[in-house]
Amino acid sequence: MPSSNQIQAGPLFRAVASSTRPIQQLLKCISFTNKVHVEIGDDTIKFSADQSRVMQGVASLSKSLFTNYNLNFPQADDESDASFPGFQISLPAFLETLQIFGASDVAARQAKAEADPYRSNLRNYRPDAFSAQALGMTGTCILSYAQEGGPFSILLEESGVSTTCNLSTYLPEAPEDIPFDRDDLAFKVIMQSRWLLDALTEMAHASPTRLTLAACKQEPYLRLSCAGPLGGSSVDFAKGRDLLETFSVREKWVQSFKFDMIKTAIEAMRISSKVSIRGDGQGVLSLQFLVGNEGGGQDFLLFSFVPYVEHEDDEDDEDGDGPDANMHEE
Repeated sequence: MPSSNQIQAGPLFRAVASSTRPIQQLLKCISFTNKVHVEIGDDTIKFSADQSRVMQGVASLSKSLFTNYNLNFPQADDESDASFPGFQISLPAFLETLQIFGASDVAARQAKAEADPYRSNLRNYRPDAFSAQALGMTGTCILSYAQEGGPFSILLEESGVSTTCNLSTYLPEAPEDIPFDRDDLAFKVIMQSRWLLDALTEMAHASPTRLTLAACKQEPYLRLSCAGPLGGSSVDFAKGRDLLETFSVREKWVQSFKFDMIKTAIEAMRISSKVSIRGDGQGVLSLQFLVGNEGGGQDFLLFSFVPYVEHEDDEDDEDGDGPDANMHEE
């Protein structure tokens, strides 16, 4: 709660959006945990998810995603100490609340689909002439945080109907970020997200357990290979700019990761236009996705992965068991 020497008028945070769809799309990409840490800044609101400190996902919603975005920091005596309090919320509850927005149109389209068996699934998800969107019945979604320790509120207004949901907030327990050394980059690749999506989707058919990523200055340049009980496969990416927009390798980089962890980023690959793939000297893998929004701005999704621990004698022991089952957390 603000102290007596702080002045606060109105909620600490309030943002208005005309659509919940882009918010849902971004948050679904990091829905691999129940609770997310919320950090609100001057230009972005970040939702961070962590899984045992071996995988982290951050969805950054830019200010341009909202029609109105206001912060109301308490005026403290020492302005340098002014900071917005962080908190945690239930991500499944938040996503379920956002689905209420536009539910009337979905129900109407579903009823028409049941009445008309020839209505295709593709057309069923398109707004028709009688949808709220076509009739100009626009709605709003208001996110607000009144005070430290209070609930995170969502107000949905559509077609004259208002719905208010107050989500309980929890004490911030955000773990330390997975250490990724940007000053010690072993390689960096920028490419269209769909190329990476196609490769992983094809590999997933073999139910692999491990994914190995290799980057080097010579061919095959960038290689993804997987192995599992049903066999293995590999995909090589050529160096040409028609495929890899940016390709920079300081030294050969080879690391293995749990395939199911990398697969959690597939939804981010679907909705994004580009991906920046980076690996540092410690073997940490970073995937940063660029997502354009309706407001003309850009939102980002960032995933960090910790590799399997490799035994020092793996390279010399051809009969070894390969990567250790324990994850490297340094």
